[in-house]
Amino acid sequence: MTSSQDRHPGVTIHESSYVDEPCSIGSGTKIWHFSHIMSQSEIGEKCNIGQNVVISPGVKLGKNVKIQNNVSVYTGVICEDDVFLGPSMVFTNVINPRSAVARKDEYRTTLVRRGASIGANATVVCGVTLGEYCFVGAGSVVTKDVKPYALVVGNPARQTGWMCSCGVKLSGSSPMKCPACGTGYEISDNQVFPKV
Repeated sequence: MTSSQDRHPGVTIHESSYVDEPCSIGSGTKIWHFSHIMSQSEIGEKCNIGQNVVISPGVKLGKNVKIQNNVSVYTGVICEDDVFLGPSMVFTNVINPRSAVARKDEYRTTLVRRGASIGANATVVCGVTLGEYCFVGAGSVVTKDVKPYALVVGNPARQTGWMCSCGVKLSGSSPMKCPACGTGYEISDNQVFPKV
C-alpha cells in the first residue's frame, strides 16, 4: 500500500494526518498533526498547514500559504500566494445554513488575494473578496469586500487604515512611506497603490 508521503514526494505529512486522493500538494509543503486534506483540493508549493486543519474538496491554495492551528478551509475558498490564516479563524460557505436543508448548490466563493493576512479568531462570511495585502484584525467579522492594503477591525469589520505589504501600518496622507521597509504608497479614489 502506498502512503500519502509516497504519493506526494517533497511534501512532509505528519503520520496523524489524513490525505484523501486525488488531490494536489506542491513540493516543500508541510502538513502537521491531526489535519485532513480532502480530495479535489489543490495546495501550492511551500505551504504550511498547521495542527487540526481541514482543507475541503475544491479548495485552492497558492504558494507559501500559512495556515495556523484549528482552521477549516471550506469548499468555495480560494487563497492566492502568500496568504496568512491566523489561529482558529473561520470561513463559511453558505449564507443561511440549516441542518435540515441541503444547500451545497448554494456555496459562495470567497477569494483571498495575494499577501492578505487574517488574524486569530476572525470570521469571514462567504462571498467576499479580501484584497491584496489587506489585513483583518484578530476577532473581526468580515461581511463585505476588503480593499487592497486596507486594515479592517471590529464586528462588523470596518476599515481603520492602510497596511504596507510588509505588514506595518501606514500613516499620514498621500504619498505615504512605510516606516519599516521604506516602500512608498499613493492614495487615489480611496485606494492605495505602491509607488512605481
